[in-house]
Amino acid sequence: MKQNKWRELLDELRIVFAGRNSFLDAILPPIIFLVINGLVGFQAAMWSALALSVVIAIVRVIRKQSLLYALAGVGSVAIAIGIAWFLGKSEGFFLPGLISGSMTLLLTIVSLVIRRPMVAWTSFLARRWPLDWYWHPQVRPAYSEVTFAWTVFFAARLFLQFSLFESKNVNSLAITNFITGWPATILLLIVSYLYGTMRLGQLCGPSVDEFRNDTPAPWQSQRRGF
Repeated sequence: MKQNKWRELLDELRIVFAGRNSFLDAILPPIIFLVINGLVGFQAAMWSALALSVVIAIVRVIRKQSLLYALAGVGSVAIAIGIAWFLGKSEGFFLPGLISGSMTLLLTIVSLVIRRPMVAWTSFLARRWPLDWYWHPQVRPAYSEVTFAWTVFFAARLFLQFSLFESKNVNSLAITNFITGWPATILLLIVSYLYGTMRLGQLCGPSVDEFRNDTPAPWQSQRRGF
């Protein structure tokens, strides 16, 4: 049973990342920045990260793949370099990440207050299930609880990053940004999926198909996908 659940989880992660270039586009420049910053220095690290972003974009063009994430990577690195130069501080490179992290935290809080949890919106955009299904009283609590967990994670990450930013500890900030980026996000997605599917079963609400077909209770609930 557990083996089947893990296979299901791996299939779901493939759905999330399949065909998306955002993963490598987002994770490679920070890794290069971290390595070069430790070996050579901040200036070389900035230019190396920017150069890698440009190379990735060129590769996407050659392979006729989507440029959306690659161009976003080039833009974000370029903006970070510009801010660092303008402030005259190397830690300024991480300021855009702090700003975006603050906005993400704010969005999760607002979504909980208005009872339209952000995790439900991300699921809707990925799966295109009926939006009204997410707001069903025996479905929404699962998404609210997972969104609350995301809020705690985003708040803790922002607090840690801001503390390191204030202390001007560039190396620690770079390492923290990397660890709390994709590695932590993948772990968060795994925990969210396992808890979310379990919670949907406990709530005994309608599955997506049952909701679409107006099937009366009692329902089987959504057993796969979150």
